[in-house]
Amino acid sequence: MKAKIVLLPGDGIGPEVVREAVRVLDTIAGRYSHQWDYQECLMGGCSIDRFGSSLTDETLADCQAADAVLLGAVGGPKWDDPAAKDRPERGLLALRKGLGVFANLRPVKVHPALIDSSPLKPEKLRGVDILVIRELTGGLYFGWPKGRDRKDGRERAVDTLEYYDYEVRRVIELAFDLAKGRQRRLTSVDKANVLESSRLWRQIAVEVGAANPEIALEHVLVDTAAMRLITGPAALDVVVTENMFGDILTDEASVLAGSMGMLPSASLGQGRVGLYEPIHGSAPDIAGKGIANPIGMILSTAMLLRHSLALEAEAAAIEQAVDATISGGARTADLGGSLGTTGMADEIIGRL
Repeated sequence: MKAKIVLLPGDGIGPEVVREAVRVLDTIAGRYSHQWDYQECLMGGCSIDRFGSSLTDETLADCQAADAVLLGAVGGPKWDDPAAKDRPERGLLALRKGLGVFANLRPVKVHPALIDSSPLKPEKLRGVDILVIRELTGGLYFGWPKGRDRKDGRERAVDTLEYYDYEVRRVIELAFDLAKGRQRRLTSVDKANVLESSRLWRQIAVEVGAANPEIALEHVLVDTAAMRLITGPAALDVVVTENMFGDILTDEASVLAGSMGMLPSASLGQGRVGLYEPIHGSAPDIAGKGIANPIGMILSTAMLLRHSLALEAEAAAIEQAVDATISGGARTADLGGSLGTTGMADEIIGRL
């Protein structure tokens, strides 16, 4: 296979983990006789510094023309001025919108060898294997009106939580489809006791559930879902929720795996281009030290191979190599070990 992959290393530790992910992809290409055409572009704070924009029209066009996009991380204190005209996160939101990726898939699986790395009791973590599906292009992050003004002599800030029925329906339908390949259990998370947008969400979930009776559907309020992620995560299988709730819950869920550095994600839509990135941020405090955990980024490449290129054997090979590496005792600093970013990637590549 030949495929074009756009690389967006981004800021902080992003370039470090993307570099190791490319080494893994190159190993896969050599083993399975594939050919990857890489194109590296700037996005985020580095793009603001170079071009004055967190996402240029040219970079977006390059991403739209690719088969898949691999993103490191964006942001950092340098670009955190709330009064700034542009911020790295705006580029990320614009990229998701421009690619039409409306669903973010975040698998949270606790490796048996890493149970002691989590602050939770081991008995809470055995058997945890959750797929969280977060709606990605609606809600508070995109609703309008939005901004700050003065009213009655007071400064006021406004954000609007807005959803259209089609935005809700497409992500819930995807969640049902994915649940069919797992344990056939779906948890829909909302705040229907308070929010009108959540009442629409629940209404549509019920409608889609009626068309998929083989899937056990439950509705859970977001505060209860946050509690269940800690008190009984093994009881969850597929979880689907709106944008901001998903943003918060998936960061909470990262604690289950022992480190944010372990978790990958895939952002998918109706178009052919998927966006793949680890869930961790740019971690500017450790950038340049060579100690970032590359596993989340490497597992994101496995999701890229599976979802964008339909290369299941290759994706599974990466996941098996990561599992074997962890079982073999390899650990980066965030997991209590001494391996650096490249050293961990070496261990994984050696098992490929």
